[in-house]
Amino acid sequence: MKPKRAIVSVYDKKGLEDFCRFMVEKGVEIYATPGTKRYLEERGIKVNDTEEYTGFAELLGGRVKTLHTHIHAAILAKDEQIKEIEEKGIKPIDMVVCNFYPYKLGIEEMDIGGPAITRAAAKNWRRVVVISHPSQYEMAKEYFEKGFDEEIRKKLAMEALQRTAYYDAMILKESGLEFPDVLCLPYLKKQELRYGENPHQRGAFYVEEGVDKACIANAVKLQGKELSYNNILDANHAIECVKEFSEPAAVIVKHATPSGIACGKTIEEAWKYAYETDVYSPFGGVVAVNRQIGKELAEEMSKIFLEVIIAPSFSEEARELFAKKKNLRLLEVKGLDKEKRSKSIEVRSVEGGLLMQDKDVKEPEPERWKVVTEKKPTREDIESMVFAMKCVRHIKSNAVVFVKGKRTVAIGGGQTARVDATFIAIHKGKGRIKDSIMASDAFFPFRDAVDVAAEAGVRAIVQPGGSIRDEEVIQAANEHGIIMVFTGQRSFLH
Repeated sequence: MKPKRAIVSVYDKKGLEDFCRFMVEKGVEIYATPGTKRYLEERGIKVNDTEEYTGFAELLGGRVKTLHTHIHAAILAKDEQIKEIEEKGIKPIDMVVCNFYPYKLGIEEMDIGGPAITRAAAKNWRRVVVISHPSQYEMAKEYFEKGFDEEIRKKLAMEALQRTAYYDAMILKESGLEFPDVLCLPYLKKQELRYGENPHQRGAFYVEEGVDKACIANAVKLQGKELSYNNILDANHAIECVKEFSEPAAVIVKHATPSGIACGKTIEEAWKYAYETDVYSPFGGVVAVNRQIGKELAEEMSKIFLEVIIAPSFSEEARELFAKKKNLRLLEVKGLDKEKRSKSIEVRSVEGGLLMQDKDVKEPEPERWKVVTEKKPTREDIESMVFAMKCVRHIKSNAVVFVKGKRTVAIGGGQTARVDATFIAIHKGKGRIKDSIMASDAFFPFRDAVDVAAEAGVRAIVQPGGSIRDEEVIQAANEHGIIMVFTGQRSFLH
């Protein structure tokens, strides 16, 4: 079945001239709304005006064009109802070509008539073909030749409804309601993934349109294999962690948790310290830095196997060096050297539902911290504690980090007991633990982790506090001559 009469009303004119010229050649009778008609006639394509079809001119400065009984009856009539509308002088429409005003114009300018005729065409998909995006024009040409079967008609209808739903969701997003009673999430598919977390799982990456942030959604791949599901998760984690710091910083992520985080006077120094935290885990890891990668740093990074390297930019010499590793993904994230983490909403799926929360971007507030031990921290200690608390909230709970200055020397996390996370970090940190500062993402439920840390030579601990055993924990710190500071701010990451 081939369309004979079409209504065309589009905002995005990309590809329209060629497609409408094709339809005219195929004998399709086209009715276009005034702006679309003017555009086509300026290009030598003769079409009819919807005003001729309805017998009414557009109203309210163009706000009412296609909202007319004749148009909707012509689209919605089923095969057995064609005679009924023809008796009333209404010619049936069997194709709708429509896209909408951009949502960015705001709620006052949102499209009403476009989504209405698109939804009407989708509802009557067995008789009416609906083209809702310029990307469908070439495919539609092919089906003009062989006929639009039910399968393609239904597919186009479903895609049209996806676009009307997306359009509504984008408008609702502009409302500013962060936890609405009815949730509509507007995302576009950026890429089909080879598979999900494991080869037997399917996967795809969806992004928000128009997000102006230094983030994984805006990353530009300069070389290497396609990003995998796990690459994207790890890259996002590394980017969000490195955005904690304004000075040159490097973060190495492996299996969704950092293995090393460091700041330095130069980006090369930051990489050196981050890598030294754990020289085994970075194999096959993801690295993010917040300064341009030059030849010197590229040479150092090339000494180990990495999956993904992320930076705000890469020098030509660095690009040439990395080009020798064809599978290595290089991601350029512009603004990563300037942008701090910003407030947004996090969404996670559970079976049968979604969880939403504010992203944890609250800055540490050392002026509100409480020193609870006999020994007091120096100003330098407080600066290191601030660094440590920024790090620990990016480690899976239960989480502990050990730092010297502004670099990690050991990291432990993802354990069911805090003392176990402490054991693991000390095992990896070995002698570097001595004279370090320990940070915990939540309070110590027992004194055991403090005792273990003290035995390894820790000189100070920073933690939220708030346990019913705080006095016992403070006593342990005093017994070992350790400084302890309560922040009052928990940083779980589940």
